[in-house]
Amino acid sequence: MSKSIKKIGVMTSGGDSPGMNAAIRSVVRTCAYHNIECAGIYRGFEGMIEGDFKSMDARSVKGIINKGGTVLKSARSKEFRTPEGRNIAFQKLNEANIDALVLIGGDGTFTGGLIFNTEYNFPIIGIPGTIDNDIFGTSHTLGFDTALNTVVDCIDKIRDTASSHNRLFFVEVMGRDVGHIALNAGVGAGAEEILIPEEDLGLERLLESLRRSKQSGKSSSIVVVAEGDKIGKNVFELKDYVEANMTEYEVRVSVLGHMQRGGSPSCFDRVLASRMGVKAVESLLEGKTNYMVGLINDQMALTPLQQAVKGKSKINKELLRVSDIMTT
Repeated sequence: MSKSIKKIGVMTSGGDSPGMNAAIRSVVRTCAYHNIECAGIYRGFEGMIEGDFKSMDARSVKGIINKGGTVLKSARSKEFRTPEGRNIAFQKLNEANIDALVLIGGDGTFTGGLIFNTEYNFPIIGIPGTIDNDIFGTSHTLGFDTALNTVVDCIDKIRDTASSHNRLFFVEVMGRDVGHIALNAGVGAGAEEILIPEEDLGLERLLESLRRSKQSGKSSSIVVVAEGDKIGKNVFELKDYVEANMTEYEVRVSVLGHMQRGGSPSCFDRVLASRMGVKAVESLLEGKTNYMVGLINDQMALTPLQQAVKGKSKINKELLRVSDIMTT
């Protein structure tokens, strides 16, 4: 164990995701287990600059493992993007005797941490918290599993209405650059078609697929669309196109939006967060820095932060094939 680290700061940054509170709890209690201090940093890098710190012990994180969102709050910080802002943050950390940081967030959070480490050689470990599952170096990010369950539950309810009224529903889910939510939730909910940024289905192939569904006797259909899909300018353009070419369908659009981010984390995300928090703290105490904790082959693993930020998560090719077979 490194003797130089006596106090660790933990913060959440960027978009919130279910499981962040469970990760905060794990970091705080692992610090308590190793008899070192822990400070919660409120509102991410913005709170770091303002010195908005609060000492946390094992009892201060009771009752939060089941809560969505983040008790430490989150905020964007323009000031931290400047050398002057980062210098203020460094001074505030020194004043509070904080020796290392656990950053819970996505690639923007990790990028800020990397720059900070480069300038001040400040030890940092990242925990990936984003529902999009778009970070290299882990099979699952915190919140991804919960978001999938939320989306599948919503689609199940939408299908009831689609079946009752012989309607086609386009259901837009989050996934600006990747289609992990759309692909997994689409397969899990039995969608007739799944549109993701990684696979350019094309408008004509979409129509062909919907026509096959109609000819097979289906009176209603669900198409799951990742928000970053490039077939149309947006999901409403897709709706207009299908309505113009398939008049037999009454088409509706449902944009699930931010409801995918909220809610109580699943058991999987709570366990994952607990494992990641322990690994993050103990890695810092072992003298490791500039790594992200991830889940690889069901084991906790460390990926260099630079690689986690620059690498790209890959869509599951086997699941794509399963999707093609299931939509036959």
